[in-house]
Amino acid sequence: MFILLVANALQPAITGPDTSLGGGFILIAALVGLNFLVGKLDNLPRFHRIFTPAPAVVMRDGKYLTDVMRREGVDQEEVEMAIREHGIAEAKEVQLAVLEPDGTISIVPAGTVMQRGKRRIRYHHRA
Repeated sequence: MFILLVANALQPAITGPDTSLGGGFILIAALVGLNFLVGKLDNLPRFHRIFTPAPAVVMRDGKYLTDVMRREGVDQEEVEMAIREHGIAEAKEVQLAVLEPDGTISIVPAGTVMQRGKRRIRYHHRA
């Protein structure tokens, strides 16, 4: 994604009226610096929480939560595809379906005992 951003930003510098290398290098340095800064800020828990969405429950006890699905931009076909990928035949066999922050849909089959941990588990990406 970052490479596409750099290429898109450099296109006018290369094909436009100002074809100097200096302007292109300044633009590349600014984008690389900004990318580095955002990467470092993402390691801070407060900053990370601002830009990382919370998981959203899109199905509970075999019933679609259409308001949540509409808000999150997920349609019924995508949830059904995730259900099939988890080896479940029908929606009524799903206890919980959760849209995760990375865009995947996690499925908990009906009849599964869910346990709540004592602590919240956190992980940070290390660069």
